[in-house]
Amino acid sequence: MTIQNDIIEEVFPETLKILSELISFQTVSGTSNIKLIEYCENKLNKLGANSFKTFDEKKLRANLFATISGKKKLNGGGIILSGHTDVVPASAKDWTSDPYVASKRDNKIYGRGSCDMKGFIACTLALAPYFAKQDLKKPIHFSYTYDEETACQGAPVMLKELKNRKINCSVCIVGEPTNMKAIQAHKGCYEYSTHFSGLAGHGSAPDKGVNAVEYATKFINKLMELRKELKAREPKNSVFSPPYTTLQIGRIKGGIARNVIADQCTVDWELRPVVFEDGEFVNQEMDKYVKEILLPEMKKTFPESNIKKEVIGEIIGFNKVEKSEAVNLICNLTGDNSRDVVSFGTEAGLFQEIGISTVVCGPGSIEQAHTIDEYVSFDELKRCLKMLIDLKDKISN
Repeated sequence: MTIQNDIIEEVFPETLKILSELISFQTVSGTSNIKLIEYCENKLNKLGANSFKTFDEKKLRANLFATISGKKKLNGGGIILSGHTDVVPASAKDWTSDPYVASKRDNKIYGRGSCDMKGFIACTLALAPYFAKQDLKKPIHFSYTYDEETACQGAPVMLKELKNRKINCSVCIVGEPTNMKAIQAHKGCYEYSTHFSGLAGHGSAPDKGVNAVEYATKFINKLMELRKELKAREPKNSVFSPPYTTLQIGRIKGGIARNVIADQCTVDWELRPVVFEDGEFVNQEMDKYVKEILLPEMKKTFPESNIKKEVIGEIIGFNKVEKSEAVNLICNLTGDNSRDVVSFGTEAGLFQEIGISTVVCGPGSIEQAHTIDEYVSFDELKRCLKMLIDLKDKISN
């Protein structure tokens, strides 16, 4: 224990330094994360890691997958330490300090992404030199992805390349903020934008136009009806809280002035299914409502009216496995045998889908994620470092 504590105290200042630098990269979802990825890649490659990057179509955003094999230069198998590099937007005027300049106070480090989830990435990078010096029995893989916050757009691109390269891994630890508890399941996350196109006109003659905002409102009302039905479809013995599939409206955008008939409107909405069938149910019901009710009404006045559903992402859930190698590993490392479930989504289901035993476990509380004055405590970071040091001991000779 003394040696372990000595390592934590030695590496902790470097962890804070790395986290501060990661926070300074303004990697809001949908914007470039290339500089951050290059920063991580340089650190790992200096340690002898083998790495590759995968990109979005415009090559503005990248995933990084790097492998440290230790002294033996192992191939195949191994454990993935996975984190997403993107963050949600932050408005400086609402924060106590600049959200993209790390601020240390009260044994916490504040900044956008400190908790979700650059804290975990900083811990993995800080301990990478220790992994590189070991006689590992299994390689350690570092997986850093883009645009997790917007329907996990980056991870599938990287996982496809893993398959192409025939890189087979046994365990994945997704370091989302869980207060260092092992999470064994979560709901899916389906994200959509539905676009309404009508006919503009003067507000004094509403019958001569097709008001996109009004039809968007009817669409939302139908969604709210289905939300009630989803509660009634709650599966028996559901492990989630709330135990049923949830549906919510995130944003409505349309119109230009109160006296102008709105010809455009967009509704951003999401669905978090507890079972795949609920996702099918909602989509089938809404598609039918649009096709049989809304569009015919709109086209009576303006035949070129249109309603288009844009699928932002449909991320599968992370399913509970009775005998999970990854969950058992984390419980053993942390000494905490509680195995929780959460309602927020992660990339875990994507790793699980390709046959990798997966667990979600990382520093910080989800209650701090996406908030004003987001932070992660020093204690949580040290607990994460301890877990990773113990992991190193388990896979070293």
